[in-house]
Amino acid sequence: MSKTLTIHKACPVIIRGGREILAFVHPLAGKQIVKGTVEVGEIPVAAALRELAEESGIANCLSAKLIGKSAAVASGQLWHFVLCETELLPDMWSFFTEDDGGHDFQFFWHPLDCELDAEWHPAFVRAIACIQQLLTT
Repeated sequence: MSKTLTIHKACPVIIRGGREILAFVHPLAGKQIVKGTVEVGEIPVAAALRELAEESGIANCLSAKLIGKSAAVASGQLWHFVLCETELLPDMWSFFTEDDGGHDFQFFWHPLDCELDAEWHPAFVRAIACIQQLLTT
């Protein structure tokens, strides 16, 4: 009997004004929120801060707190949601990330009370639903 390996994902969550979540457009994979794999020996909060810096350029969080986790986002994965507080961020910006050979990510703020359109991958739709639930409990 083989043991199923769970992949741990860290997802930094930045909320603006209590109404908008930081998101970006991946040039090959549509609209997303920042997330990445927790490395061996790394705690989810540290992984979330590392991923946030690597994918958005945001390296100066004022605070970061684990607010919950879910195995309902993607099969075989446990997503850890980390609420991050930052200084004021622009309405939109572009950041070049080295991930997957290098991409320009276009960052924007998505209203939490708006439906997610077909440009969002289903995993991120589920992740944002989890975040909305965690923020209201």
